[in-house]
Amino acid sequence: MRPLEIFLPLILALYLCWPLVSRRRPPALGILPTFAIVVLITHARVEGMRWQMIPLYAFTVLVFLWTLPGYLRARGEGEALTPPTGKRLIAFIATLGLLTVSTALPALLPVPSTPPPRGPYAVGTFSRLLVDESRRELYSEKDEARRIMMQVWYPAHFPARETPRAFWMPEAKQVAPEIATYIGLPRFFLNHLALAKSFAYENIPPARQNGPYPVLVFVHGWNGFRQQATFLMEDLASHGYIVASLDLPYGARMVVFPDGSVAPNNPAALPRSDGLSTEEYEAIARKLVEQWSGDVGYTLDILAQLNANPTESLYNLLDMEKVGVFGHSTGGGATIQFCGSDARCKAGLTYDAFMRPVGLEVLQNGTSQPFLYVFSEQWPFERNTQLFEAYYQHVPHANRVITILGADHYDFTDIPALSPLAPQLGLKGPIPATRVQSLLMDYTLAFFDYALKGQPAPLLDGPSQVYPEARFER
Repeated sequence: MRPLEIFLPLILALYLCWPLVSRRRPPALGILPTFAIVVLITHARVEGMRWQMIPLYAFTVLVFLWTLPGYLRARGEGEALTPPTGKRLIAFIATLGLLTVSTALPALLPVPSTPPPRGPYAVGTFSRLLVDESRRELYSEKDEARRIMMQVWYPAHFPARETPRAFWMPEAKQVAPEIATYIGLPRFFLNHLALAKSFAYENIPPARQNGPYPVLVFVHGWNGFRQQATFLMEDLASHGYIVASLDLPYGARMVVFPDGSVAPNNPAALPRSDGLSTEEYEAIARKLVEQWSGDVGYTLDILAQLNANPTESLYNLLDMEKVGVFGHSTGGGATIQFCGSDARCKAGLTYDAFMRPVGLEVLQNGTSQPFLYVFSEQWPFERNTQLFEAYYQHVPHANRVITILGADHYDFTDIPALSPLAPQLGLKGPIPATRVQSLLMDYTLAFFDYALKGQPAPLLDGPSQVYPEARFER
């Protein structure tokens, strides 16, 4: 919960519980219900109202109206109190019960907050529409060029204290209902995502003194979105990387373009495998990931253009000779596909890589770059493991494979931060969200520091006492 959301029920609890400690409520405490109204109004203006708080809003107003006559009568002298006994005790317990219930809902569905970046730089961010006129869209009902939304995080100077932080998902009003539907919740359930802030600042000046910086491209999974691992993007940028994350139309849950048009997920692009032979399903999946691999390549083309353009804020700050690609699930498969076919990729990292869409040529020939393959304990399934083992026979043996014990498929994303109920909703494994996020930040940074910056990475040498949950398979 946000600060004023916590402060409001504490004020009400102090007022309501005072009869337990004294026979008289001082005038300074008698004004607390009025003060609670002021806090509520301030919360609405500063933090923003959300539906989970409606019971607490109503309770606050009712307490104010209920206590106002007594306060006006006793003003200046304090209010005489009677210890709660009998029916008054029942009413007292019921009132505190209502306060507890009113507070529980926003506590169980808080406005998400990701871990703050740990590096020496502030983090700037901007988004941009990319249009590849050389390729046609495969999954739209229209004959149109392939469009991609790209968000970039970069090392920056710390801005003035009053500079507002960027929203975590600026398109949440359109995208949040689609995410809610996908995970089986009512469409309105995640509307509060529109209030979530990131730790980045929009369009602040980049830090130029230590550039150019290595470049990373992140590819989300099927039904994912470009902000799905913001905690990783921001942490990497704060340590001296320029990170581009892509929203891939018709594979993402929903992409919102600057003109307000949208591209929802197209189930036909990666249908359920039920009723399809292995060959039929994997042919469909490979068509999708071949498109996504092309999206990564086009993104690198655009980043190279930005780097060469003196009018761009990132002019001469991108080291296009040090490019890493990483991705989750289907995006992990796209990472392997791209790195197996484009020499611009100098390092790759995957989280629960979905291997069925990877092309036969890459499966049979492997990839030559340094790679780190991270899997959750609970997600891998037999066909995926078979394909990965076949592929791994053709990669450098120094490439590490790690399983995170207690983790599930969405533990690689920000999604577990949506609610303490995430395990019950099937959105994460038993490992605590803060623990797995810390582990992922450390291993991801260690790998790219090793592969692209040439720094030692003892964390990758083998099992660590710091993270016993990271089981080294190879």
